[in-house]
Amino acid sequence: MRSMRAAVPSTLLLSGMLVNTPGYAQETRYIDDRSTAASLIQSFYNAVNRKEYARAWSYYGDQKPAKDLDTFARGYEDTTQVNVITGAVSSEGAAGSTFYYLPVSIIAFAEDGSDAVFAGCYTVRLANPGIQGEPFQPLHIEKGGLKPSTQSYDEALPESCPDAPPPESTDTVLSEAKTLFYTTHKECDRHLPGADPASAEVEQYRIPYRYSYDTDSDPEREARLFRFYCGAGAYNENHVYYQHDDEDGLRELQFATPDLDIRYADDNSDEKVDSITVIGYSATAKLVNSFYDEASHSITSQGKWRGVGDASDSGTWIFRNGAFSLVKFEVDASYDGEINPETVLDFDTAP
Repeated sequence: MRSMRAAVPSTLLLSGMLVNTPGYAQETRYIDDRSTAASLIQSFYNAVNRKEYARAWSYYGDQKPAKDLDTFARGYEDTTQVNVITGAVSSEGAAGSTFYYLPVSIIAFAEDGSDAVFAGCYTVRLANPGIQGEPFQPLHIEKGGLKPSTQSYDEALPESCPDAPPPESTDTVLSEAKTLFYTTHKECDRHLPGADPASAEVEQYRIPYRYSYDTDSDPEREARLFRFYCGAGAYNENHVYYQHDDEDGLRELQFATPDLDIRYADDNSDEKVDSITVIGYSATAKLVNSFYDEASHSITSQGKWRGVGDASDSGTWIFRNGAFSLVKFEVDASYDGEINPETVLDFDTAP
């Protein structure tokens, strides 16, 4: 007998703002990205979280935040984790440089279990790269000013920075989805091989829909779907999905998957399959080799159990009434060199 869940990874479920807290230890992935003001600040706090204070110090220009590196590092000696969200950036040019003004909100967790919210703005500067000499000065933090806030982490984020030009037009929902993905899934390799490392690999879709109780005279609703690349192995690629709509806002999607009891002849997985039984259901945030089909409004995944693809599982989740529901699941549990899946759940095919 072989009891198992469908071969899609499970993940820790977090609520609220979907951020990591000190109680769940995991290695923070290295992020070092100076391509935009927001990615620079994300990189700064990534260095702080990894306790790489010399790297964090290096993101500042000539105007440093403390008298020396040791003093700067001591300011974080009781801090275990800092989560950050950024707002809409504004910019202006002056004296051969471009200055960026970035609203920021952070929540800092201390060793004693307490946390504190701070909010304000960072000024980021880039001198014209075409006229710089040696040494070259990349995009850097010119100054930062964060003050304690009694508001929640997300509510404290300023809409704009004082005395700065109006913020540039931005897709705030997409920005929020990226922030949630960055903070929730630090374990993910976020970029496809050969892709531009300046941004997470994300696909997005708009889904028009109506609830079953809506009438033809009611306005059509719209959901937005975001698919983030989350690393790959030799033959499987992982994805994480977020959905936004007016009713429930932005949230990470969890997908129902069956737990399977697979029995083989002689209790040997190299032998033929005797039976496959659904013994329960679980939820996962990651789908394997998945894609969204705009014509059918469905997400399909197919996880290979080994490279030749003769053993695998596949699922279909259809969008209806504002959410994705599992409607079909197939399993090929035999390692026989042939592709012969067995349907273990089917609410999608007409009788």
